[in-house]
Amino acid sequence: MLLPQIKQPGQLKSLSVEELSSVAAEIRQFLIEKLSVTGGHLASNLGVVELTLAMHYCYNSPEDKFIFDVGHQAYVHKILTGRMDRFDSLRKANGLCGFVKRNESDHDVWEAGHSSTSLSAAMGMALARDLKGEHNKVIAMIGDGALTGGMAFEALNHIGHEQKDLMVILNDNEMSIAPNVGAMHNYLSKIRSDRYYLRAKDEVEMLLKKIPAIGGKLAKTAERVKDSLKYMMVPGVLFEELGLTYLGPVDGHDMHKLIETFKQADNVRGPVFVHVLTTKGKGYKPAEADSYKWHGISPYKIESGQVLKSVGNPMYTDVFAKTLIELGEQDKRLVAVTPAMPSGSGLIPFSERFPDRMIDVGIAEQHAATMCAALAMEGMKPVFAVYSTFMQRAYDQIVHDICRHNANVMFAIDRAGFVGADGETHQGVFDVAFMRHIPNMVMMMPKDENELRHMMKTALEYNDGPIAYRYPRVNGLGVTLDETLIPIPIGKWETVREGEGYAVLAAGPMVQVALEAAEILKREGVQLRVINARFFKPLDHEMLLELANSHTNMIVLEEASEAGSLGSAILEFYAENRIFDTRVSLMGVPDRFIEHGSVKEQREETGLTAEAVCTEMKQFMSNHPYGIGKTGFSS
Repeated sequence: MLLPQIKQPGQLKSLSVEELSSVAAEIRQFLIEKLSVTGGHLASNLGVVELTLAMHYCYNSPEDKFIFDVGHQAYVHKILTGRMDRFDSLRKANGLCGFVKRNESDHDVWEAGHSSTSLSAAMGMALARDLKGEHNKVIAMIGDGALTGGMAFEALNHIGHEQKDLMVILNDNEMSIAPNVGAMHNYLSKIRSDRYYLRAKDEVEMLLKKIPAIGGKLAKTAERVKDSLKYMMVPGVLFEELGLTYLGPVDGHDMHKLIETFKQADNVRGPVFVHVLTTKGKGYKPAEADSYKWHGISPYKIESGQVLKSVGNPMYTDVFAKTLIELGEQDKRLVAVTPAMPSGSGLIPFSERFPDRMIDVGIAEQHAATMCAALAMEGMKPVFAVYSTFMQRAYDQIVHDICRHNANVMFAIDRAGFVGADGETHQGVFDVAFMRHIPNMVMMMPKDENELRHMMKTALEYNDGPIAYRYPRVNGLGVTLDETLIPIPIGKWETVREGEGYAVLAAGPMVQVALEAAEILKREGVQLRVINARFFKPLDHEMLLELANSHTNMIVLEEASEAGSLGSAILEFYAENRIFDTRVSLMGVPDRFIEHGSVKEQREETGLTAEAVCTEMKQFMSNHPYGIGKTGFSS
């Protein structure tokens, strides 16, 4: 066994290429075994084992900067940089992060949970290197899916213009290259990266231009001939035209070819684009057979590949998927749009039932949002199904193209609230704050999965502009699902438990937390009123005035950023109406990023539990002159 002996990547340089291949096999077995217990991103990491080994073999991390796009495929990098013994804690609270994490290791120089950022980061690091007079390598690995993100092409354009020395590795696990031209591609990669060839090409061009009268014309003719050959034979002509030297495609599981290609790349001045072909799930048959399913996987049985799903009520996403088909049957104008998340957003059943009405735009949230606006303007009913964390990437389009036009776009915001193991890059706690202040927007969140169905019906029948319903990444409560769906009056809350003097205004899953707190306080003689504050915008003005007039002490409880969300909206309402004697305390997500762990642990960390609600409510009952708790406010 070679792998247990490797504590730092520099040790790889003493191994032969054959020994590196043995290490690759050991890494695959290690990943298959460890992730069968913890879950995580398996297929993507199995696909880059040799590629990551070759990078560490040829270059010197952390002096040379390795930038992984998204970072979910950096498990091999973590193994090789001294974190192998921490994999039992992967994606657990206080454990190893499922993405690249700067405070975990000096080898992690860039962290991201969203795609298409690596090339911009590489350009920034190359610029900083040159400004400081340093000489390290900058290497960015990006997947073919991430290249659909417009930000990646913005960076490529700049990289080609500036001509800084850096390497872009395209980890291509979907595009196919015709085998009959593979030899020519390999030959072109070799000849065009040879340092003597590159020098000769420049010298010939200079000599041609010096010939009196006809030199310039000859040089232009030579350039046209070169370009015509390039268009016929080089698959990477797009990247060449952007100003990068294209090498490849190269077999991403052939260690010899990878190392040889990196050596070729080192001979090239300016930016280099290395096209590497890999197989997602390589080495584990279930993952190779269905790499999409095994991209991010729950614990499983190694022998059969059977996923060990916990028994429980259907998740909100499943209820959304079922209801969307029902609504699609009722209204042929309904179109579902997703930015590369058809499975995660529950749209696969809809796409099977209505293949012409499900549009996957790739990793292109901005394009998706603007396209939805245009669909709505042409009389369609677009549902933009998107994770809360990924919707952040389309903020300008939501403001400029959807809300400003008052386009009747429906937002199905999945993963709203805490997301558990995916952690701080994916927490869905900011969408309320950055959407509720935009004119024309309606926002709501259900207390349970049955109310989600009614909200979806509400959104479909709403014709006055953009409307959003957000729902969490948890199992439903197991309530009965109504067959007949009835629209909910816009901006109307509901009292789900009567009480007097004290109330909790809760949204989404926090309604259940408030009900649990009410049961605890009931034993102490306190009748706590629980309100399902299901609309973030518009607010229920009538109920807020009634609460103020009855001098009710209120807690606003939400699994969203405390700054700017429902609690802020309520305080703004009372301030606007010059109501200054109402006591309101806010309980939301504090002003910091919440790291990975279980949803339960994240709620405990931020004080969003029934016990914390009881403690906060008792502050109102204490002798404090204003009854202010840790997040209290007296308007």
